[in-house]
This record gives sequence, structure tokens and C-alpha cells, in this order.
Amino acid sequence: MQRPRFFSVTCLALLALAVSACGTTPRLDRQFGSSVASLRTQQVINPQASGNRDPVAGMDGRAANAAYETYQKSFTAPVPQSAAFTIGVGGRQ
Repeated sequence: MQRPRFFSVTCLALLALAVSACGTTPRLDRQFGSSVASLRTQQVINPQASGNRDPVAGMDGRAANAAYETYQKSFTAPVPQSAAFTIGVGGRQ
């Protein structure tokens, strides 16, 4: 007689455990995405930067173009790298 009672109590406990896992999280759902939004706003230095129509003081067009061309050429013929294991080894001074 004791066995059916133990079985029913165990089934009831498992059912209660299963139902408790189906609960909602209204507090978390309400705050969903707020951390991403706050991080995005913290990473912006000047939110009104798009309204500034003054040109940026810096390089002229020729110098910037030459620097860009030099940068692009560095990938076509890269500077040879020395082996990592030869650091500090050798007789040259």
C-alpha cells in the first residue's frame, strides 16, 4: 500500500518542478537590450558631430593620397620578417 503513495508523491513533486521551470521573467524581459543601448551611447564621443560642417584640419589631398598609396604598396611587397627564434642570437653588432 505504501508504494502507490510514494509514487504519487514523487510524480507530484516532479510535476511541480516541471511547472516551476515554465515561469516567465518579466523583470528581465522589461530590461532586455538596455545594456546594449547604454553601451552604444557611452561609446559616442560627440552625438552632434554630424551637424558640424567645418572641414577637418589635417593633411592636404596630395599628402593623404601619397600616404595611402605607400600603405597599399606595403602589402604587395611586404618587408621580410626575421625568424622569431633568432632574436638576440648572432655575432653582428
